[in-house]
Amino acid sequence: MAGSILLVDDERGQREILQTILEGEGYRVNTAPGGQEALAHLESQQFDIILTDLKMQGMSGMELLERALHVDPLQCVIMMTAHGTVDSAVEAMKKGAFDYLEKPLERDDLLLTLRRGFERVALVRENRALHKKLEQTAAIPDIIGEHPKMKEVYRIIAKIAPTNSTVLIYGESGTGKELVARAIHDGSPRKKRPFFAINCAAIPENLMESELFGHEKGAFTGANSREIGIFEAANDGTVFLDEIGEMSVAMQAKLLRAIQSKEIRRVGGKVNIPIDVRIISATNRDLEGEIRRGGFREDLFYRLNVIRINLPPLRERGNDIATLADFFVRKYGSQTGLPVKGIARSALKLIMDYSWPGNVRQLESVIERGILMAESEYIHPEDLPGEVREGGAGGGKIPFEFPAGGIQFEELEKELIIKAMERADWVIAKAAPLLGMSYKTLQYRLEKFGIEKPD
Repeated sequence: MAGSILLVDDERGQREILQTILEGEGYRVNTAPGGQEALAHLESQQFDIILTDLKMQGMSGMELLERALHVDPLQCVIMMTAHGTVDSAVEAMKKGAFDYLEKPLERDDLLLTLRRGFERVALVRENRALHKKLEQTAAIPDIIGEHPKMKEVYRIIAKIAPTNSTVLIYGESGTGKELVARAIHDGSPRKKRPFFAINCAAIPENLMESELFGHEKGAFTGANSREIGIFEAANDGTVFLDEIGEMSVAMQAKLLRAIQSKEIRRVGGKVNIPIDVRIISATNRDLEGEIRRGGFREDLFYRLNVIRINLPPLRERGNDIATLADFFVRKYGSQTGLPVKGIARSALKLIMDYSWPGNVRQLESVIERGILMAESEYIHPEDLPGEVREGGAGGGKIPFEFPAGGIQFEELEKELIIKAMERADWVIAKAAPLLGMSYKTLQYRLEKFGIEKPD
């Protein structure tokens, strides 16, 4: 179904031209000659986007913006004006406008801005639907476990969720750091506002600033339109920066400035945009060690590390392994419709003895595979992957002896990546699973080390 737009402008000719353009693009358009008429429309129906002039007789566009956001704080409002100034642009953004266009409008700029507006509307609706679903299923926790170390994690989450303090989550890959970040957000006053998660290891260094802060049209080659960054899109919400230890020192300085000033500036922009976001970050690195080596800024560390949460690896959680395995059996048994009821005792012993280097994420994958492979109502040892069947005592660890002179870790990593790419015929999607990486992470590592397929 086409999106709906409420077009508000006191110039009749302007309304008719814009209505013709927008309806020609397939949008459903209602028009109003002023703010009072627009409010009457809003009382009787909901619109995806309000496109309003700033300077109008009677009620101004700025007042209409405030009244519309009072009805629905997530309403998408785009301002138009022939009197564009830096001050009015900043004021509109401060009061919650999605974007700001100057007259005379360029058709392509208008349609691009509307397209981004509808993308934002879709995200907001998805977010609301997820919150409603979570409220309806509140009896089913997102994070499972009764081990004392996990109970300590729950205690900290309950204590700090209602605050605005920054949080730093430590934990190995696959331990559920994003789940903890979401739990903090959902327990906070910001829960009805956006939650954005970004993996710092998956974004090339030269694109990170634009990803976080956005950019203006023409800011760099390929910047064909203005783009809103994650910090601006998440205003009044939460930003989760996963793998923060992978961020470059130069980018760390820009992030620190944004945290301290509570303002961001789009790449190529001249306007400082106020932001109010809660930052939760996560890492599997020793950031204190990185500080000593010069790889992480000490001042940023103290800004991020106000509250610290240590997530234990799965191998240290005892009977939580069995509890999680049972949960995943029920989850994937229901999803697949297969008649698997549980795990045979012999298979469960293997699962309990394994060290789970990939943590909860790996366990979930193994149980899903076991359900698909099972020939009966129970998962048996033969339904488990080889590393679990054979890795009980050894824990699936890779045998390795350090040479007397030590190793150059980056050189070793580079060599392993090259070998994996060669085995996968230089297809990233095939090589990534061999290294236990996502597609984006491997792509980033290839660019970082300058690894290319030989001629």
